[in-house]
Formats: sequence, structure tokens, C-alpha cells
Amino acid sequence: MLILTLESSAKPASVAVCRIMKNPHTHHLELQLLGQYFQNNGFSHSKTLLVMAESLIKNLGLTPADIEKVGVSSGPGSFTGVRIGVSAAKGFAEGLNIPIYGISTLEAMAYQYPVTGSLLCAVMDARRRQVYNALFEWKNGRLKRSCDDRVISLEDLSAELKKKGGSNTIIGDGAVLTYDYLNSVGIYCNQAPDLLRYQTAYGVALATLHKKPTTAKELEPIYLRPSQAEREKRL
Repeated sequence: MLILTLESSAKPASVAVCRIMKNPHTHHLELQLLGQYFQNNGFSHSKTLLVMAESLIKNLGLTPADIEKVGVSSGPGSFTGVRIGVSAAKGFAEGLNIPIYGISTLEAMAYQYPVTGSLLCAVMDARRRQVYNALFEWKNGRLKRSCDDRVISLEDLSAELKKKGGSNTIIGDGAVLTYDYLNSVGIYCNQAPDLLRYQTAYGVALATLHKKPTTAKELEPIYLRPSQAEREKRL
């Protein structure tokens, strides 16, 4: 079974095609990455995301009709980026009449970094000294979530991590910002390697193995807070 996944929640954009298989020994679902396109050059996702997806499918010798599922990072993240990704994924799902998965951007990042012995702190820059954040741990081969996706100040995040103690690994496009702040207040942490730090469509695909699909009509972006335009409208 083939799945197409899309990620456009921040500056990086990526698409992936994977094969979902059942392990004959454990009977667990596993993923074979057939191909992934990734770019981090700041070009408009509205111009590149669908082009990347169509090109990848073609270069793998496939057609859109071969795709049986679609997954997308549904937020949090850039309001425009999340909206573009969700709209594109819904278009694929509706056009091909296939199941769709909406995946937390933060959780998808944690799935692509299966390291034990450290608290995974997934962060995305939310501006104004805040980050979109969730905390995870790998235990016995399973990803465990320690809190819901949230918007949190760096000050409050540092206080929480200090209280927890232990080793922390920072992942996400807000890693450098968070790493610098945490170290400035005396909290030890590591950054994930550059190739595994950013949001990717492969991470989205990994997360779909543990989720139930929805319909294109039901899937909505997850923003966590109002957009700037909505905030200004209330003033």
C-alpha cells in the first residue's frame, strides 16, 4: 500500500512516497521510504509543494492512481504553510477518493528521531519569545507523549524542563532559538543532527502508522492560536 505525505508547516517543505508493509514476524506495520523531496530555501510552498509531489510520483514510475493514502502535517506552524499543505492533501484525497491522515507537526518530528534516554522537546518558532511545543519520550520502542501541543513562552518551557531534570534533546525549526535560550539559563540540552532536526514528510508518514484516518471534509488545520489578522480584527 502506497502513501503520499506532505509537510509545509514551516520554512522547509517536503513530500514523500512510502510503502506500508506488515512485518511477517511481528505483524506490525512498517514503512519503506521510496522517495522524498525536501527543500529549505524559503520559496513559496503554494508554488512548489504540488510540483514536488507530482514530480516525485512521476520519477518513481508511479501515477496518482497508485497512491492509496495521503497524510499531511496539519499544524501547528505557519498559518499559510499549514493551510497550503492541508488544502493540497485534501485535494489529493478527494480526487482519488482515498483516506487522509492529519498529523501533528510536532509529533511527526518526534517519530523521525527514535532516541531513548532523553526527553524530546519539539519546538517551532511562534514569535514573541514563544514556541509551539510538545514533549515526548521513546520507551520500549513506542513514542510516549508527555503533554499536548501548545504555545508556550521560552521562560515557562525552561522552568518546566528544569523541574523535570534529566537529558533533553531539542528538535524542530525552533531548535537553535530554544537551545541558545536554555543554555543561557543553565539547562543542559542537545540539538538533534541537522538532517533529523527539521519537519519532514517522512516523519508524517511514520506517524500515520499509529493513527486512524479521517475524511477530507473532516480534516481541519490546527493553529493553536488566532492568526495575526484575526488578532488585529479583535482590537
